[in-house]
Amino acid sequence: MSRPAVEVADILRAHEARFLDKNRSWLSFQQLTVLRAIARCRTAALGGHLDSCSQCGHQAISYNSCRNRHCPKCQTQARQRWLAAREQEVLGVPYFHVVFTLPHELNPLCQRNQTVLYNLLFRSSAAAMLEVAADPKHLGVEIGFLSILHTWGQNLLLHPHVHCVVPAGGLAADHQRWIHPKYAFFLPVKVLARVCRRKFIRGLRRAFRLKKLHFSGTAAALAAPKQFSAFVQRLRRQDWVVYAKAAFGGPAAVLRYLGRYTHRVAISNHRLVAHEEDQVTFRWKDYARGNKHRLMTLSAEEFLRRFVQHILPRGFVRIRQFGFLANGCRTKLIPLSRQLLAFTPDVRAPSNELPTKAVWKCPHCGAPMHIQEKFSALQLKGRCKFIDTS
Repeated sequence: MSRPAVEVADILRAHEARFLDKNRSWLSFQQLTVLRAIARCRTAALGGHLDSCSQCGHQAISYNSCRNRHCPKCQTQARQRWLAAREQEVLGVPYFHVVFTLPHELNPLCQRNQTVLYNLLFRSSAAAMLEVAADPKHLGVEIGFLSILHTWGQNLLLHPHVHCVVPAGGLAADHQRWIHPKYAFFLPVKVLARVCRRKFIRGLRRAFRLKKLHFSGTAAALAAPKQFSAFVQRLRRQDWVVYAKAAFGGPAAVLRYLGRYTHRVAISNHRLVAHEEDQVTFRWKDYARGNKHRLMTLSAEEFLRRFVQHILPRGFVRIRQFGFLANGCRTKLIPLSRQLLAFTPDVRAPSNELPTKAVWKCPHCGAPMHIQEKFSALQLKGRCKFIDTS
């Protein structure tokens, strides 16, 4: 893939100082740290290394990556490593994709309570999946699935939702057989929505009683018990959105599918179209109008404000596994599931579907480039000629 003409880092370096001056009062330390890392990514500020061609001897200096999970340039290798580990867990059945979305009325609370509300979204959506799947009226099985948190929409506005990728069917209660799903969309989405809503609201009320919620800005009025109670009643009366896609293919297909979701950041550099003076233009897909591709132009400050609200708290886990895929179960239950399905994984087949590790090739002869010497940022200052190979 060719290098994009505009990158998030370019916008940051051009407008970071002014953006921080105007917004520092509400920016968290974690957000400031991430912005600084992205702006410095693959520049001399992070140091680098001297690369040498193994064939013709050509030399060039490359700059180090920031390796921050929010950086659009630093996710490829992390995604490859994660997908390689998941190869050992795929089953020989189709997979479903279920999405749980929080009502937009919760957005003001999410902005100041990311850890509490996003953890609650994970727990309530997972509990709803496990409970409904275990009900004999629906499936009556123990399921396993991956949940992946996304907080953005295509227009970069706050849109918290969880993607769940789940094998079709599950283990019987006695673990003696694999039961296949009754429904074309795995589980009834209206039932999932009601159960998730009930569990989320119950957790939200508990967080309020334990004073774990912070209220500020447009959500400040909710600090009053009566206002908060009325707010929760409005949430209860809403139909929460749960969406399920029809089943897609087996092991290789699910790995390709996961690769598109697991390590995404709010916006990729390849969606950026132009950065002219104080304006940023990017491509987005308008789901409300037939998935049409459109262009959106924002001020640089508004673009950065939208980007920043998707920076997660330090240490927050945004990819989680539940049911028989949970850490304490999968070592025993995945082999059992494969035995019941008479499925022997071909780990080489999915591997061929994954992107290969990037190799920095010589621009003159095409041979691999190898690291010859490493430099700190201070050492790079003494060199007058840099070649950015990123």
